Amino acid sequence: MTGCTLWRNARLATLADGWGLVERGAVVAEDGCIRWAGPSRQLPAGLAVTAEHDLGGALLTPGLVDAHTHLIYAGNRAGEFEQRLAGASYAEIARAGGGIRATLDATRAASEEALLAAALRRALALRAGGVTTVEVKSGYGLDLATEARSLRVARRIGAATGQSVVTTFLGAHVTPPEIEGRADDYVEAVCTWLPSLHRAGLVDAVDAWCEEIAFTPAQVRRVFAVARALRLPVKVHAGQFGNQGGAALAAACGALSCDHLEWLSTADIDALRAAGTVAVLLPGAFYSLRETRVPPVAALRAAGVPMAVATDHNPGSSPTLSLPLMLNMACTLFGLTPLEAWLGATVHAAQALGLHDRGRIAPGQRADLAAWDLDHPRELAHRFGDAPCTATWTAP
Repeated sequence: MTGCTLWRNARLATLADGWGLVERGAVVAEDGCIRWAGPSRQLPAGLAVTAEHDLGGALLTPGLVDAHTHLIYAGNRAGEFEQRLAGASYAEIARAGGGIRATLDATRAASEEALLAAALRRALALRAGGVTTVEVKSGYGLDLATEARSLRVARRIGAATGQSVVTTFLGAHVTPPEIEGRADDYVEAVCTWLPSLHRAGLVDAVDAWCEEIAFTPAQVRRVFAVARALRLPVKVHAGQFGNQGGAALAAACGALSCDHLEWLSTADIDALRAAGTVAVLLPGAFYSLRETRVPPVAALRAAGVPMAVATDHNPGSSPTLSLPLMLNMACTLFGLTPLEAWLGATVHAAQALGLHDRGRIAPGQRADLAAWDLDHPRELAHRFGDAPCTATWTAP
């Protein structure tokens, strides 16, 4: 093996088979790809080590993957938090001009550099919690110029933080106020923007919100028809406030993921399983909105639907920047096991982004790694308010 990087004196949680724990383990990577992992006593001979990390017995895991974020926006919506505490629902606030639309003006008015500066602070906070891959959506511009600006910012985040960034066009978030009541016209505009954004190299995937306060399945299908013609993968926000047929649509369109999913039928679950669509659970929004209907985790588990866990960071319903906290919430609020939560923030989160080269410590996987001041990975799901990540590494 030519020049390589060695991590040694670590307790490994490879997640390759259950926890995949290896005491006194080591990892060898070359050109950003893991070539060997196992007990230190079995290290291959003749390594030409050019960089070495002695972890002093720390826990070494795959880097975390945050598969659902809205990092690009300006302003804040703390006032809506007070309104919800006083009894207003998310839907009521949205219909009164709040919610996503309240973020539009500030985001449209912000320069690209201002949006980047704010987004970088958020991305670095995620990285401090062990996140090495992050999905970043647009959706707070809802006009071509601001959507393009947001996606350019998303592209720049990775270069500045070292994280892998997957960009998602969420033009079909809600209808902007300037064409209120003309959702079909707005969907037509979104369909015309998508090819130009794709030609500019700004879009890795396409998302849409299929909900009573957003878009109908028929309207989402129109957007997805354009995405599929461009060979872009799709994903769906669905089932957060009711069952509008979004999960069935996600399955029918072969979506990478369907996200939120508090409202799911048995038929929806069967369709997601058959389509290989990942169920992305977002406990931060559930908690912040004080919802009471939990996703049907037991039924998803029984059906073998892979479950991911993400922050859903956004300025309104989930202002968290801690994926480790979401692991705890997924366990305490939704009933995942600690191992399921970990897989949800690594292997299954990567699958929800169409990525199969990360999420485990195994030969052939990217050398995206996180070190923790923990004895066992289940401690991270148990703890909250504290993420003891001591270092992260990402493949170049």
